Amino acid sequence: METSQICEGSAGNTLKMDLHDKEIAPGEIVPVVIIGNGPSGICLSYLLSGYTPYLSPEASHPNPLLYSKLAEQRHLSLLEQDLEYLCEGLEGRSSNPVAVLFDSLLLPDSDFGLDHTSPLEWRYEPERAIPHLVLGKGPPGGAWHAMEGSMLTLSLANWMELPGLKLKDWIRDKRRNLRNDRATPAEIASYYQHYVSQMSLEQSFACGTTVTSVTRQPGNQEGSPPCWRVTGLQHREGEELGDGSAVLEEVPFSLLAHNVVLATGTHDIPARLGVDGEFLPFVYHSFWELEAAISRGELDQASDPLLVVGAGLTAADAVLAAHHLNTHIYHVFRRSVTDPGLIFNQLPKVLYPEYHKVHQMMTQQQHQPSSQPQDLVQSLHPHSAPSSPSSLSPLPSTTSSSPSSYSGYLSFPLHRVVEFRPDRKCVLESDSGQQTVVQVSKALVLIGAHPNLSFLDNNGRSLSFNPNEPITCRRNPIEVDPFTNKVVAAEGPGMYAMGPLVGENFVRFLKGGALAIASDLAKRQRQGMEQEDLTVDRWLDRQVTTQTQAEVCVLDS
Repeated sequence: METSQICEGSAGNTLKMDLHDKEIAPGEIVPVVIIGNGPSGICLSYLLSGYTPYLSPEASHPNPLLYSKLAEQRHLSLLEQDLEYLCEGLEGRSSNPVAVLFDSLLLPDSDFGLDHTSPLEWRYEPERAIPHLVLGKGPPGGAWHAMEGSMLTLSLANWMELPGLKLKDWIRDKRRNLRNDRATPAEIASYYQHYVSQMSLEQSFACGTTVTSVTRQPGNQEGSPPCWRVTGLQHREGEELGDGSAVLEEVPFSLLAHNVVLATGTHDIPARLGVDGEFLPFVYHSFWELEAAISRGELDQASDPLLVVGAGLTAADAVLAAHHLNTHIYHVFRRSVTDPGLIFNQLPKVLYPEYHKVHQMMTQQQHQPSSQPQDLVQSLHPHSAPSSPSSLSPLPSTTSSSPSSYSGYLSFPLHRVVEFRPDRKCVLESDSGQQTVVQVSKALVLIGAHPNLSFLDNNGRSLSFNPNEPITCRRNPIEVDPFTNKVVAAEGPGMYAMGPLVGENFVRFLKGGALAIASDLAKRQRQGMEQEDLTVDRWLDRQVTTQTQAEVCVLDS
């Protein structure tokens, strides 16, 4: 077959690779397969492609102890140094030590809004490259491409950028005017896609691939070592039709890998409350459903209030979007506003003023259980009958005497949803058991998401801290070694996990997982893993003669 597959995202960047560059001979074992092509997979691909961080000769760092440790062996790359030793004594906003280390080196003192120069310099050393494949359902950037319709902006603060390409510089080149330190999700998605092209990583990316199974493969009598078998489907253009369009085909693939990296993220399956009425049509589970409703004109200042459930950043985005429309908002969440685990209590106010404003609203504009029935909310004793809708009056225009208050907003800390009713009434319950019924136009449940790990046995639950619960970013991530990101409960060696799957929801910190994995692979390479042949320089250049489809696995992007 002499065709090629083009992977193109809405940003317009095109990634194209000839077919033969992705052919794998029968029995050949790929050194590393990365499942997921979001920022996690992209960053790891960068490190595995020969881009190597060193301490710059002109370097300085605000942490003198860390700098002195790095300077002890400045001739060694960061991949060759003892990460556990470098991590000692460091503190940051991540619980993963290597994430804190790498973040402090890439963005020194960024939590204070400072813009120190990184002490690292990047050298391209192709002899260090480890051949790998990055599999993704869509274009490089992962879930960021699903966010392109968002009307909201994100704080730049360099936190979303990847090594070697300054996000602010890229945005400035793309726009005529950079009025503030902001970027849209569409621009972030475009940046990640451009990054793959700019860093010449395309040869390692296979778009349009859906992994359906990852299993441990035993060794055989011919001397083939135990490894991982990765199977799935690739969507590709097939026969061309008369009008110039092509039939989209699903081609099965199966390949062997010494190492598998789980980097799928956790945004595939929205988490649900599991309460009665949750499947009613006015109950949404994604921000993009809210945007669609807004675009259809279904929410405005005359609407009944929007109920937002959850206390994460996406829930805050929903509050901001509704406020922009002057729509009244009820905001329900399980935590206390002072809970240190609340994400708003972990964000620097100077970098995220809009989220600080939402947190201020959550704190100052709380529902008071002693509210009288004439308010829009009606306090009920458990099991008492709710009043009729006609007895409810509009939400007070101001629920706090603070001059900074937003009108039409009311928070319900330490509350949960008990029931959604067909008449668009929602029953809320406080920690003390007191129930409140509210009339709403729509309800938006934003309490996190579960990853789609259907390609693993029991959705990968056995790999998490609590195998009895689904894997989630914050409550039940995959358990990994903190300095290598090896999956602790994997069926065999060579399985890693990174990004949201291990609890890292911020791009600035998931880069640490890429460092940990690349460092461990480099260490194993130095230790002489001849049986895994991690340094096959001609792996990507191999020409495969014409064979039957059963003999050759095709992965083309």
